[in-house]
Amino acid sequence: MTQDDEDYPEWFRRRRGRDPLFGDIDRMFHEMEKMMEEEFKNFTDKVPKEYVKERRLPDGSTVRELGPFVYGYSMKIGPDGKPDIQEFGNIKKSFKGPQVKEEREPLVDIVETNDEIRVVVEMPGVEKSDIKLHGTEDALTISVDTPQSKYYKEVELPTKVRVRDAKSTYKNGVLEVVIPKAAVPKKPEGEQIDVN
Repeated sequence: MTQDDEDYPEWFRRRRGRDPLFGDIDRMFHEMEKMMEEEFKNFTDKVPKEYVKERRLPDGSTVRELGPFVYGYSMKIGPDGKPDIQEFGNIKKSFKGPQVKEEREPLVDIVETNDEIRVVVEMPGVEKSDIKLHGTEDALTISVDTPQSKYYKEVELPTKVRVRDAKSTYKNGVLEVVIPKAAVPKKPEGEQIDVN
């Protein structure tokens, strides 16, 4: 029995001995677990100092606390039938590996109807007076910068809008911005020209 075998309950070790496929799956999971541990170690080595705190325990030892870190994703099927995956939080991908950003990217959902664009943004723990919105005919920028909360997101809108007619509400940590679509200019029909 190896050291790794001692980590498993008896029923698991018996099953593993009878089924060679089960053993292969077990080895595959062990390899994935080791890879994830190594990635986490590499990530924690790159954490900026402001996200690392040392705390003394009652027995005199110290422990490193990291964070806060927020990462998540939302997935939905778009109107074209393709999956639309959106990441949020304060951890961003880069060529150097995951990077921790000071501001958090909120979860944003965009709903388009015939007449308007509705942007729904989740920003819990924020006061309405701290939210800054800036819009153009193509995009919406949302930001919060307080000692307690930092959010930032630039949202590209699916069509041109009339920013001056936008309306927004904030309640229970959810910001909703409703912007009417801009009128689409009609193409001139022109006149028929005969070819001689």
